[in-house]
Amino acid sequence: MMNIFNIFKKKESESSPKENWESLKPILESHRRVAWFPNTLEKASNPTSSKFSGVPAISRDEKWPCCSNCNEPMQLFLQLNSQELPATEKNLFGEGMLQVFYCTNWDKECEVNCEAFFPFSKSTLVRVVDYKSEVIASPDLSPVKDAFPERQIIGWESKEDYPNWEELENLGVTLTNAQSDLLCDMEYPLPKDKLLGWPYWVQGVEYPDCPECGTPMKLIFQIDSEDNLPYMFGDVGCSHITQCESHKDKLAIAWACS
Repeated sequence: MMNIFNIFKKKESESSPKENWESLKPILESHRRVAWFPNTLEKASNPTSSKFSGVPAISRDEKWPCCSNCNEPMQLFLQLNSQELPATEKNLFGEGMLQVFYCTNWDKECEVNCEAFFPFSKSTLVRVVDYKSEVIASPDLSPVKDAFPERQIIGWESKEDYPNWEELENLGVTLTNAQSDLLCDMEYPLPKDKLLGWPYWVQGVEYPDCPECGTPMKLIFQIDSEDNLPYMFGDVGCSHITQCESHKDKLAIAWACS
């Protein structure tokens, strides 16, 4: 007859996922980063506010950025005002506003034709602008066809973040299969829209190289499928906005899906 007491004793002696994670954390500690998750509200805001979609800060000397393929206005995917970032990240990308525009014109299939999953696509624009308030002349409404609803970023929540097993190997840390599985079970790197942290790679590690110096660019922001934007990158893909640390004007958005 099976000894029920021994079954329960064995279960009690087995390490729990929490215990395993506490033993793995010291191995990862030197590569821990802080990721900042935006708190948002669906509401219209002023042109200089941090936001997903909506109307960005545009100078009176320029027009709304258009796609180089279809010549139609591109969606504003993200605007970050450096003065509205967490206090420790004010100088993350420089002074002013980081803006990410992305063409969602399905009639011309710009995403496919321009290979928007690669960095520096003709159907995307990532830039940092630093306008004085007196030169901003943004329109009242977005000229984008089927513009997404605006979500204003009203605050940030910090969480610890860790790289995936492949990136750890590149950093000189080799995990066992069980440790790699646990890292994945704990959902690291963290998915969803976030500032900094470690990239959630859907395929392999794919930092783009700066076209000026060839150095791998660093993560600034991650935009995941259907989080704050009602948009899916391919088949539930994830996009990353990156910047060269030496050449601040070199920025890009790229994505991958399963």
